[in-house]
Amino acid sequence: MTGIDKQPVSHPISVRPPGPKTVGLHSGVVGDQIGDIQNHGGDDQAVYAYAREDLDWWESSLGRSLPSGFFGENLTTAGVDVNGAAIGEIWKVGEVVELQATFGRIPCATFQARMEEPRWTRRFSQANRTGAYLRIITPGSLRVGDPIEIVHRPARGVTIAEAFHIWMFDHDSLPRLLEAEDLPAGMRAEVEERLTHR
Repeated sequence: MTGIDKQPVSHPISVRPPGPKTVGLHSGVVGDQIGDIQNHGGDDQAVYAYAREDLDWWESSLGRSLPSGFFGENLTTAGVDVNGAAIGEIWKVGEVVELQATFGRIPCATFQARMEEPRWTRRFSQANRTGAYLRIITPGSLRVGDPIEIVHRPARGVTIAEAFHIWMFDHDSLPRLLEAEDLPAGMRAEVEERLTHR
């Protein structure tokens, strides 16, 4: 079972913190499904945002159509620098909902299979257009066309793109990730373990 096949909707959707990854509600989006609860979902990956501009870039690169939701995102943005968001940055979406950027999407075998592109996970990683996982700070409803406003940006931020590049390719810079105060606890523990054993 996989939850990667997302379809655009015109009606409002509700979002709420889903709780712990393996025992909670899994997705922060009511009605959304997550197949791999070991690696996806939970409070730190409650919503996955991907920029329409990056989908358009991939359309040009791959020579194929990529409708919104095709990468498994449950929030497709327009006019927002998703990869330039700082870990801990808070977005207000619409009138009520507040979402906080946590980390980029690390591509998996399910994503590789869906794309049917040679060496897709490596290609996706090297392009560093990962999109962002988001925590739900304030629950509520999201609607198509809701404006997104940055209401908080950490003073010493590490961007989603920078953090992903370090995690995947620049292990000498791992200490930089620890500067992100809102780095997910599980990711922080993995960084500290890597630093201890290198």
